[in-house]
Amino acid sequence: MSIHPFGPSTLRVTQLALLLAAGGMLIACSGEGGGGDQQFPPPEVNVAAPVQKSVTEWDEYSGRVEAIDSVEIRSRVGGYLQTVDFAEGSTVAKGDLLFTIDDREYRAAAASARADVARAASRLLLAKDELARSDKLIAAKAVSQGELEGRRGELKQAEADHLAARARLDQAELTLSFTRISAPIAGRVGAAMIKPGNLLAPDTSLLTTLVSLDPVYVGFDGDENAYLRYQGMIRRGEWESPREHSTTVEVGLSNDQGYPYKGEIVFIDNALNPATGTIRARALLANPKGVFTPGLFARVRLLGATRADALLIHEQALLTDQDRRYVYVIGEGNTAQRRDITLGPLVDGLRVVETGLTATEQVIVNGTRKIFFPGQPVTPVVVPMEQPNLSPAAPSPTAPTPTAPTPAAAAPAAAAPAASTPAEG
Repeated sequence: MSIHPFGPSTLRVTQLALLLAAGGMLIACSGEGGGGDQQFPPPEVNVAAPVQKSVTEWDEYSGRVEAIDSVEIRSRVGGYLQTVDFAEGSTVAKGDLLFTIDDREYRAAAASARADVARAASRLLLAKDELARSDKLIAAKAVSQGELEGRRGELKQAEADHLAARARLDQAELTLSFTRISAPIAGRVGAAMIKPGNLLAPDTSLLTTLVSLDPVYVGFDGDENAYLRYQGMIRRGEWESPREHSTTVEVGLSNDQGYPYKGEIVFIDNALNPATGTIRARALLANPKGVFTPGLFARVRLLGATRADALLIHEQALLTDQDRRYVYVIGEGNTAQRRDITLGPLVDGLRVVETGLTATEQVIVNGTRKIFFPGQPVTPVVVPMEQPNLSPAAPSPTAPTPTAPTPAAAAPAAAAPAASTPAEG
């Protein structure tokens, strides 16, 4: 007969111990006083009232620096490239020599044309002499009237031949001049695409590119809504049309802080692009120090409307729900309430709120991640709108004030010697 190592009495004791342990855990999890579920305090969030002030709105666009003049240098005549007469990537003046093509064939053609001119000039001189002689002989009736008319016809033919020879000479000399390729504008020249010794095809071979440097354009595209808004401002007399008046823009490059450069709008296209819903504009900027290089990305800022009582909030308070923007504000009973808003431009580091918010509401600017649903209780901590992450100041530590001992506290001290009396006995 086998005996279980744990008898019935032992099992009952173990079960009782487990029940007591579970009860202790329940008591520990209960609040002070022993009853009810534990309540966590509402999370702290930083709140701030919207900044209300008069602002001047700016519309910001992305653009590119463009050269006013951009030229592709090509050969107008065929032949072998003889020399490259510039340093690649350097600046050149208008008329500077860039390339030289082997011109021996064209020089020979020009010399032949020059000889034809001389031959035609000789015939012309002879025809003039013959006509003058016939004019004298006609009076003496030594030549007939028909011969005289023939001399006049020969003179006209000689004159025409001379003009044709002169034209062929001009063409030969012009073709010869095309063997020396010069810069048509001042600017910066690119790389030589073809090296000496290569055969060039007329009007086909690209030799290099040349772009002007000062001034430059900055091209940018405005959206349809901005275009309609500006048109409305022009009709109301709140803004002057850039087509008729000088309109200043501010420009900054990708590594600039702010918009340090100023330009003037010189072109607005006559139609919107239906594929993109934008309209093209260009601003003219001086570039005496060569800061702008064609192709650089540029940020463009255009002065918009002035609003007297605009509401502004920090961008850290903004939340996104698909295509809608919203914020949380403090509602009744210190609860987080959602407000859908419409945003305007960025002004002095704060975002303009077009609709959806009032000046008296407290906007949650820090701690939105602690909010899991609208109506959640929170503990608001007021901070400036410009400093949403500001921590509340901790109270300054103070030294404890000494207090006189109470009679109840003094009694045990006085009774201490009496307590030791039995030990002494």
